[in-house]
Order: sequence, then structure tokens, then C-alpha cells
Amino acid sequence: MKLDLQTMSREQKLKAMHEIWEGLAGDDQSLESPGWHAQSLQETADRVRDGREVVHDWEEAKDELRRRMK
Repeated sequence: MKLDLQTMSREQKLKAMHEIWEGLAGDDQSLESPGWHAQSLQETADRVRDGREVVHDWEEAKDELRRRMK
């Protein structure tokens, strides 16, 4: 199936994205994460445990990024 994105309205594109996402989300059990995901998560956990990674509150991080972008 091919979608003609050039002629679709924004609303049509968003609806198509939503339907695609819903179809993928309902089938998440068949998805396997690549091996590097587990390795990356472990490396991050190790840095947090060792004090080499700073964890920020999500709301505070968003506020800080917004301040930087002004």
C-alpha cells in the first residue's frame, strides 16, 4: 500500500499515523529488542550506581531545555 502524502491533509496524515501506531502497539509481544538495548541500559544503570550519571526530574529537565532554547 502506498499513501500519497503530498495530497493528504494534516488530519488525514495524523489519522493514518494513529491507525499505524495502534496496529503496532497491539502486536508488541512479537517485538524483540536488539541486544545492544540491554547493554546500553546496563551501562547507564552502572553509571547511575557509580555516581557517574546524573538523574534529573523530567519536569525540571523540560523546563531547563526550554530556558536554554530561548
